[in-house]
Amino acid sequence: MKVLFIISIVVYLIYTFLISTKALHMLQQNRYNRGYRYIKWIINHFRENFLNISLIFIVFILFSFIDGLNSYLPYIFILIYIFLGYVFVSERKKDITKIPLKYTDRIKRIITTNMLIHIVIAVVMLLSFNEDKMPVYYFIFGLINYLNLFVLLVVNFINRPIEKMVEVHFRNMALDKLKSMNNMDVIGITGSYGKTSSKNILCDILNVKYNAFKTPQNYNTPYGLMISINNFLDKYNDYFIAEMGACKRGDIKELCDLVHPKYGILTKIGIAHLETFGSEENIQKAKFELIESLPSDGIGVLNGDDPKQVDYILKNNCKIIWIGIDNKKVDYYAKDIELSHKGTKFTLKVKGRDVEYPFETKLLGKANIYNILAGIALGHELGISIKDLQSAVKKVQPVEHRLCMGKYYDINLIDDAYNANPQGCAMAVEVLAKMPGKKIVVTSGMIELGSKSFEENKKLGIEIAEAKIDEVILIGKNQTEPINAGLVESGYDKKKIHVLNNVMDAFPLMRKLKDGDTYVLLQSDLPDTFNEK
Repeated sequence: MKVLFIISIVVYLIYTFLISTKALHMLQQNRYNRGYRYIKWIINHFRENFLNISLIFIVFILFSFIDGLNSYLPYIFILIYIFLGYVFVSERKKDITKIPLKYTDRIKRIITTNMLIHIVIAVVMLLSFNEDKMPVYYFIFGLINYLNLFVLLVVNFINRPIEKMVEVHFRNMALDKLKSMNNMDVIGITGSYGKTSSKNILCDILNVKYNAFKTPQNYNTPYGLMISINNFLDKYNDYFIAEMGACKRGDIKELCDLVHPKYGILTKIGIAHLETFGSEENIQKAKFELIESLPSDGIGVLNGDDPKQVDYILKNNCKIIWIGIDNKKVDYYAKDIELSHKGTKFTLKVKGRDVEYPFETKLLGKANIYNILAGIALGHELGISIKDLQSAVKKVQPVEHRLCMGKYYDINLIDDAYNANPQGCAMAVEVLAKMPGKKIVVTSGMIELGSKSFEENKKLGIEIAEAKIDEVILIGKNQTEPINAGLVESGYDKKKIHVLNNVMDAFPLMRKLKDGDTYVLLQSDLPDTFNEK
């Protein structure tokens, strides 16, 4: 009987490893429960996570306490968990994962700790094995397995001291490397949106004269910056452009204490991540942590069209350069703007100069003009001529998933999948509205807007209707309910509103809806953690 019990434990451990992959995926996408994001995901998906076929273990436990069934329990237990494993694998194959689980060193450490806990429990049972207690053993295993999501939360907490030691090690490595690079300056970029686009644009601009390196992809956390420094930063780099993300007060300051930027660009301040920041005032103060961390001989680039930047009382005496479009009192502003499906043209006016300079770019949308102006302003202050700036801006390439033009068969795609804030979404709709031919928007709405979530998503629906977009594909019935409400309230034709559960289902629908020259805006494609069944 003991041998059969051991075999049943092995089956159980294999199943435990399988189901842990989903929990690990969500834990990773929810930033290892930073800001209690993982706990919120568990609560929001309670029915899916707990009222499912795994409840079969309760039926097994009830039967296990019936006299005379003890000798059959290992067989039943093995069959149940083989069946549950088959069901789980079959369901996972049907899931369409946008961002797969990355088996980082941290994930591997969590897996190791998790499996060790289960093995220790099994060993304790085996050392004191009593056949009469098998129902209790299986009850313990079944309960732990059923509560797997919470078990991994505990494991994540247990591993916290180890992760802190790892972080200190990599932080010290990064600090030592930065100290050895005396001839390199750091440029920080933050804001509620436009960080990645601004970072890429600035890097392209600076590289016409200097050797600039930017943090790859969305590496904008302490770990992201450490990886960028330790693995990619080169001794020949003149500038290190660090994108800085945040979800609460102090996050930007932490990043500044790590890399000590001399220059800083603040894009626009909106209500992105309002849920985790708690208030708009907290967002404003958090973003200005970058500018207030600059040295007295540093330079900060601010947006003169953003009331939250203009009205802020800055606690720093570094040089400030203002950019803008509507505000003509700034140091660098754009006028005579021409937006089209082919790109953007504008004229640059520099404060104190009578000459005006024409610029053109492949990039779409008004938001990118602000990003380009910030790059021009800082690049000019760092000694790059207007002529070289014009050439650099003309060559700037669109950033992946940020108003990037592409093709899906004969359909023109405007990929803005990483956009999930009110201002950016509104500008993306404005770009779509300027396209010739049929216009379709695919959106899953905006998240982490706290108490303003319904209001802002409904407003997006109204903006889509007012822009006279031909068809709307909503991803996630519950998530996009406010957008739907805004569309209907604006008198939009209900027959042209299509609700799906997964963005991948939108692609075949696009082909059915297309008519001649068709443009589709892919907007705010949410992470897997927001998938709806």
